[in-house]
Amino acid sequence: MSKAPMRMNVLAIGDVCGRAGLGILSKKLRGAKKLWDISFTVANGENAAGIGISPNQAESLFDAGVDVITLGNHTWSIQKIHSYLDDCRDILRPANFAPQVPGQGWGCYNTEFGEVCVINLIGRVDMPYGSENPFFEVDKILSKIEAKIVLVDFHAEATSEKHALAYYLDGRVSALWGTHTHVQTSDIRIFDGGLGYITDLGMTGASDSIIGMKPEQPILKFLGNPPERFEQAEGPARIEGAIFEINAETGKCEGVEAIRII
Repeated sequence: MSKAPMRMNVLAIGDVCGRAGLGILSKKLRGAKKLWDISFTVANGENAAGIGISPNQAESLFDAGVDVITLGNHTWSIQKIHSYLDDCRDILRPANFAPQVPGQGWGCYNTEFGEVCVINLIGRVDMPYGSENPFFEVDKILSKIEAKIVLVDFHAEATSEKHALAYYLDGRVSALWGTHTHVQTSDIRIFDGGLGYITDLGMTGASDSIIGMKPEQPILKFLGNPPERFEQAEGPARIEGAIFEINAETGKCEGVEAIRII
């Protein structure tokens, strides 16, 4: 019986925004996975509709080559996604949402490298939902997990909250990445206990935009104009994220690289 490969390359994709984000993933994700020998792909999809995600958009992400979709504070923006979350185990909403809501916040998936578990959490600093404490919630989840490879998408506003959770989980999970701000950070690192980390993966969407939206609308908001619903930006797009090289025998991250594809 042949031995399973030792090192696994995981691609984490930053917040997918609107038609531009979905389009570039459809065109370029499979080629990128082949180029970097990616075995498992996680994408944050909560902005696939601009705000929220529909079942059809989730299926588009899976068709493009995404294995697991994570969500965030816009999870509930489209009503049709609610029942879909119960029916599809490959899409996750934050685990520390109230326990009565649809869907699941973590899942374990069989791969050629063994079981891979993905946990989706949401922060509490400057976020609109009264979620449970993500530190306590992840402790409860980890007590139920036996897999060596554990990946965490922490959808949070505050960089300090993301960094604190990384220190808290070092030595217990393989990788933790931040989502939500749509701006890729330059702080990729591997902690002493083997946790791969980046504060924010960035955004997958229109390059000529303000976090995926038409620039003129946020400008008017900052000028003090009455609020209006933002519209998706169109045009050339980019994919942003990070690749984590994980030792499948130890579960530790041995390499991490931020990526941008245009």
